[in-house]
Amino acid sequence: MTDATHALRTATRTDLEAVGTALGLPVPALAPALVEPGARVLIGAEGQVVLLRRRWSPDATADAVVVRRAGVPLDHPDVLAVAAAWGCDRVRHLASDRCVPVPAPPVDAPLAVRFAHLAALAATRVETATALTRDEDADAAAHDTAVSVLGALGVPVLGALSRDQAVPEGMPWIVIDPLDGARNFRAGLPPWAFSAALVKDGRPVAGLVADLSSGRRWSAIDGRGAERDGTVIRTRAGSTVVVRDAPGGGSVGVHGAAGRLRITGCTAIDLCLVADGAAAAWHDVDRQGTYVHDIAAGLAVLLAAGGSALTDTGGPVVLRPGTGARIRFVAAADEQGARSLLAALG
Repeated sequence: MTDATHALRTATRTDLEAVGTALGLPVPALAPALVEPGARVLIGAEGQVVLLRRRWSPDATADAVVVRRAGVPLDHPDVLAVAAAWGCDRVRHLASDRCVPVPAPPVDAPLAVRFAHLAALAATRVETATALTRDEDADAAAHDTAVSVLGALGVPVLGALSRDQAVPEGMPWIVIDPLDGARNFRAGLPPWAFSAALVKDGRPVAGLVADLSSGRRWSAIDGRGAERDGTVIRTRAGSTVVVRDAPGGGSVGVHGAAGRLRITGCTAIDLCLVADGAAAAWHDVDRQGTYVHDIAAGLAVLLAAGGSALTDTGGPVVLRPGTGARIRFVAAADEQGARSLLAALG
C-alpha cells in the first residue's frame, strides 16, 4: 500500500486545526463536517486529508463531492466507502468535475456486504422518489423503488405493501419499510425513514436505517459492529425512553429510572436512538405490538451496537417472514436493562 492509500479515519474535533492547515481552511469552516450527516472529513496518519460533501447532481443522483483534499486520490478505498454508505453512484472532484464511479462489491463478497451496498443505494433512490411523489402515493413509490434495487440480490424481499412469500427454512430474506413514519412524512413533522434488513435464521444480520428527514444513517453488519454516519456506536445506560406512540386514551409504562419520555412516530429510528446511546430503552409491551418490517433494520443496528431485545415473555426476539404478525418486546442498552423494564411493566 502506498502513502496515498494509507487508511483514513473520520476526523474529530481535536483534528480540526491540523485539517484546516492541510486544506487551507479556517477551523469554523470545518464545523459542519462534525454535525452534518452529509459532510465528512477523513484524515490519515501521514497527513492526508479530504473534505467530502454529499450533493445532488443535475441527473438527480447523489454524488460524494471532494471539496478539498491533500494527498488523497479520488478512488481511495475509504473515500469510496463513504460514498457507498451515502448511496452515491460516484465520487466527483469539485474543482475539476472529474468523476470516479463507486464500484459494487464483487459477486463473491458476503451476502451481508452486498446487501449493505444495495440498501444504501435504495435509500437514496427512495429519498428522491418520495420527494417527487404526492403524499398519498409516497408509500407505493417508496416500496416499488426499494424493491427494484434490492431485488438484484436474488432473495425474497418482503414488506407491508408486498404479498408475503414462502421462504424456505434457512434461506435469507430481506424485509423493508421504505417509508417508516409515513404519517410524519405527510404532516411534514420529522422523523421519517427508510429501513431495510437482511434476516437469516430469525436474526437480522445486516440493516440500514436512513433518516430521510435529516440525512442521518445508521448501519450494521453482524460481527462488524454498528455505525452512525461513519462513527462507531455503542449503547449506554440512561434515563430516556423512546416509544413510537402512546396507547389510545392511556399512558406509556416506563421503569422507575426513566426521567424522560420521547414519542417520535418512527420505530426504526427509535431503536437506532437506543443503539447509539441517545436513549436507554424502547418498548411496545403495553400496546398491540409492532410488525417485523417496522423493527428488523433497527433491531440489526441495536444488536450490533451491544443492545438487547426481549419479547414480553422474556425470550429473544425471533423474526419470521410474515408481515402480518405483531411482535411485543422491549429494547434496552443491555439485557439487564431490558429485564428491568419488563419487570416494571409487569
